[in-house]
Amino acid sequence: MQHKPSGGARAGTATGPRSGPMSIGAVLTELRAEFPELTVAGIRFLEAEGLVEPVRSPSGGRRFRDADVARLGQVLRLQRDHCLSLRAIREHLGVPGRGASPSVSPVAVPCGAEAGRASASEPGPAPAVSAVRTRRPELLGSAGVREEELAEWEEYGLLGPAADGTYRLADVAVARLVARLGRHGVEARHLRSVKAAADRQLALAEQRVAPLRRHPDQRTRSAAESTAEELADLSVRLYGAFMASGAHPDRTRCD
Repeated sequence: MQHKPSGGARAGTATGPRSGPMSIGAVLTELRAEFPELTVAGIRFLEAEGLVEPVRSPSGGRRFRDADVARLGQVLRLQRDHCLSLRAIREHLGVPGRGASPSVSPVAVPCGAEAGRASASEPGPAPAVSAVRTRRPELLGSAGVREEELAEWEEYGLLGPAADGTYRLADVAVARLVARLGRHGVEARHLRSVKAAADRQLALAEQRVAPLRRHPDQRTRSAAESTAEELADLSVRLYGAFMASGAHPDRTRCD
């Protein structure tokens, strides 16, 4: 399988030139051709890590320019093909919009089966890891948590590995946030209701976009991801508004 080069931004999609910045759903549709396991949550995580900086629309939605899409492709290829950490990728690519750091170049670290053959201490080939997934040791290191902490969070269903033992990029963000809450005395058992509420909201969003995914028109089906992203963003903002309203000292409570 040939991978697309990690060069500059493309002028447009396979169907023609772009008319302007893309929604996160459109970006997901385009990148999934090369990275089938990529999710909206994964793109959000890379944004939170400072690896891409999309502009915001007046309504608050993410809008990705050609350079943003190209940069995301570079990030994912460096993960997949060179097994670089996000920190190393950030150092190599530099700050979004300012160009790459000239003093740092990617190191060809063996990945997948190549890593297994290169290591005399490992008798068999190591399984390949997707560019949008990470192994348990990397999650522990990136989130700065202990094995027993992660095991407890998994027991309470806050996150968990896939069948192959790998984790999504979004799981790293979850682990970091749970760890920070833990430093304030918030335990994993306290967060089960938060996880359950998020799952219910995601199910509601999926119900709303399910008819779009089955629509005969390709453009309508493609718009399903954008709609799902907007619903997720609105849900997050509404949760924040509820929190702010409840925490306001002047809020009048009705009995």
